[in-house]
Amino acid sequence: MAPIPPPVDYNRLAADYARFRTANPQIVRALVEHSEAGPASRVLEVGCGTGNYILALHGASGSACWGIDPSAEMLAQAHARQGSVAFRAGTAEGLDFPDAFFDLVFTVDVIHHVGDRAAYFQEAHRVLRAGGRVCTATDSERIIRLRQPLAVYFPETIEIELRRYPAIAELRRLMQDAGFAEVAEDVVEFAYDLTDIQAYRDRVFSVLHLIPEAAFQRGLARMEDDLRRGPIRGLSRYLLLWGRKPWRTPMR
Repeated sequence: MAPIPPPVDYNRLAADYARFRTANPQIVRALVEHSEAGPASRVLEVGCGTGNYILALHGASGSACWGIDPSAEMLAQAHARQGSVAFRAGTAEGLDFPDAFFDLVFTVDVIHHVGDRAAYFQEAHRVLRAGGRVCTATDSERIIRLRQPLAVYFPETIEIELRRYPAIAELRRLMQDAGFAEVAEDVVEFAYDLTDIQAYRDRVFSVLHLIPEAAFQRGLARMEDDLRRGPIRGLSRYLLLWGRKPWRTPMR
């Protein structure tokens, strides 16, 4: 089996993330609707990065919101943008919050970076109130293989990403082992036209740092050539894996 690629230094990418990365509106809508988040809710984003999703969720729901991330530079970008969201340093495996504090805990494109996923889901279960929801927005094998435009122009990213991302079946098992019930999947999509590829030139997508330089330059040249003919079709697709903390603790 091929080794898992080395981690990327996200402190170095923070400024470019803040410039180019945006929240998928379908994820934000699903988070609010499925969790029924509102002004009385408490929400935590684990691995919040520069704050795109938790800020958007706060704006859409009025919930009291927190975001944690291990990267000091990512948090600096988030602090520069935010108004009412509480950002702090932290890791998924050790959530520094009281028991039964949150109504929703979520991650977006982060679970493949978590070293001890079982510990994270156990911590998410602990800090959620009874009936609270956990959501993991991630990529399935099918989504990775069909990414537009990433897999189209940089097919070398596919096998790397398949080694980085955990299988959905594994995540379901870990969630159930942590005590979550009603584990279910949903897929959201957001189509768009790409007219500026500066984010690709700057390798804002971390996997572009993990492919050979020749493959990167070849894909970038193809993108630039196609862009001269018109916008490039893009499709942001995510699998959302949901679970609920039971209202009552099962009898042992």
